[in-house]
Amino acid sequence: MKKSTNIITRLSKISLFFALILNFAVAEAQQQQQPSGIKNIVLVHGAFVDGSGWKPVYDILVKKGYHVSIVQQPLTTFINDVDAVKRILALQDGPCILVGHSYGGAIITEAGNDAHVAGLVYIAAHAPGQGENEAANGKLYPPAYKSLQKTADGFDYIDPARFYADFAADLPKSVAEFTAQAQMLTADEVFHAVIQNPAWRSKPSWYMVAKSDRIINPDLERMYAKRANSHKVEIDGASHSVYESHPIEVAQLVIEAATQCGKKN
Repeated sequence: MKKSTNIITRLSKISLFFALILNFAVAEAQQQQQPSGIKNIVLVHGAFVDGSGWKPVYDILVKKGYHVSIVQQPLTTFINDVDAVKRILALQDGPCILVGHSYGGAIITEAGNDAHVAGLVYIAAHAPGQGENEAANGKLYPPAYKSLQKTADGFDYIDPARFYADFAADLPKSVAEFTAQAQMLTADEVFHAVIQNPAWRSKPSWYMVAKSDRIINPDLERMYAKRANSHKVEIDGASHSVYESHPIEVAQLVIEAATQCGKKN
């Protein structure tokens, strides 16, 4: 009877030991998934695409414990697009990092003045200054693409036959072809919207240059980054779809912004 009691006692101690190890591992894992800086991230897509292209970046950030929201702006007028971002910003429970790709950069340049926004991240994006619009800036540094098409009622799109080469050459061709056929036609007027109060003048920013971008000239991207005093990274061989083709690097830049801004809040 005593021998049986000793065995039970040993088994209980062993069980307790492994339970403590398991609890420690779970606690450590949970701690690792809690961002040390700002936890809220808002992603804004550009022209011709929708928010689904952010999914690879979204997946990485969510696994690291961030709360990620994706704006689905209508691409009908600049004011409507800025308002769509502001609606999502109003839902945040604290400070956030606002991320924009392409034309989304112009949107966050205005919407980024919202009090919820602690920092801006531009991913191969326009970042116009006061009194500027992206269409005029694009003429200063002409892009390589020639595939822009217009509808009779004033909406723009990329010729699907050339979408892969001009917009997404570093994505699998099948993905690019699907995206080309799923384009969100974009009102031409949004590219001529004049920025009134660029948020990058008062808030810290980060910028990713896509070195093989054919939609926005990489030299224009560099100018934007230098003028805004952004922390800049450049991605070799990256197309305009860098946010989708290089999600790890994009997520890393967003996390850097969230961490650095978190130290100031």
